[in-house]
Amino acid sequence: MCAYSFTVFVSVFQLLPTAPYHIIDLGGSTASAGLFLGSLTYSSALSAPLTGTVGDRVGQRRVLITVSLILALFSASYAFITDIALLLAVVFVHGLFWSALLSASGAYMTGAIPAARRAEGIGYWGLTSALSVAVAPTIGFWVYHRGWSALCLDLVILNLLMAFIAWRLPEDSREPARAATGRRGRVEWRVIALSLAMAVISFGYGGLTSFSALFADELHVSPRSLFLTLMAAAILIMRLSLGRMLDTIGHRRVLLPCFAAPAVGLLLLAAASGPVSFGVAAVAFGIGFGLMYPAYTAYVMQHVPFERRGAAFGAMLAAFDTGIGTGSSAVGWMIHHVGFRGAFAIAGGVAALSLPYFLVAERRLGFQLDAATDE
Repeated sequence: MCAYSFTVFVSVFQLLPTAPYHIIDLGGSTASAGLFLGSLTYSSALSAPLTGTVGDRVGQRRVLITVSLILALFSASYAFITDIALLLAVVFVHGLFWSALLSASGAYMTGAIPAARRAEGIGYWGLTSALSVAVAPTIGFWVYHRGWSALCLDLVILNLLMAFIAWRLPEDSREPARAATGRRGRVEWRVIALSLAMAVISFGYGGLTSFSALFADELHVSPRSLFLTLMAAAILIMRLSLGRMLDTIGHRRVLLPCFAAPAVGLLLLAAASGPVSFGVAAVAFGIGFGLMYPAYTAYVMQHVPFERRGAAFGAMLAAFDTGIGTGSSAVGWMIHHVGFRGAFAIAGGVAALSLPYFLVAERRLGFQLDAATDE
């Protein structure tokens, strides 16, 4: 699964930082460039509460194999599309399948990790995405320099490799829970509501993924992928150094300070003037972002039945991708009107809302803490 997820994110993080340059080359603006990631993630967010239950019904491994093959078709199609409106329409459909892949991946891993070490295991598994962020943008820009079609071919090969790895995975650890899913309903609305705390942080993450390289160009910082690389390095270091302690310290105790750090990173980025301050902002964002996801996922999974894990991951993904899609689209629009600094400062202010929202929502939604782990 680590090999599968690494390949997944090497693929997508070659596409996302380079797509804005391709759209601008086609005659689009920074606002329309932001809509590429925005369309993908909005589609993923809207469909995730439903696609997340598909794996609960038919099996997570089957979803991983099928969606990987379908993504290869999307990657191939991007090489031939020159109309921006059509490109955005296709990437919107792409997002429907992307949500199913992410939900199935998370649910499959949750079933494979012992409950007592869930945050640790999810943290280690999540390192694959962090490592991919560290290397994929650099690879993507190198391939893109040789042409957009070359990049699309690269993505097709990676998608086919994903399908092969998924085919080699063991079958799901339990039978698909068709009856349980039907009785409980398709959507975990309570998880969606709580996960809005992550959405306001992923708002800034969406802007960073699409526009940190363009901001580096404006500041004359090289390499242009520096922010994403250092952010990934901070995530890697935090998970390796503290990953084994997440379940011992308590998921909630780790989670609360992690909600604050990304806002600090975005505000530092808004004030950055060179490679040092640019890098410090990336590290600050990565420190909080790196531990937030495994701690939050483990916290939520304590309150969700095993047979509903796909639906829960779909609910978290819906909130997370709503933030990314909104951030990518809105930050692109804000950069066009108020510049990079103003846009990232606003994103930092939005991220600062995560902690107070979580504390209020946790109480009102009735999430009960497990005294042995969270307190």
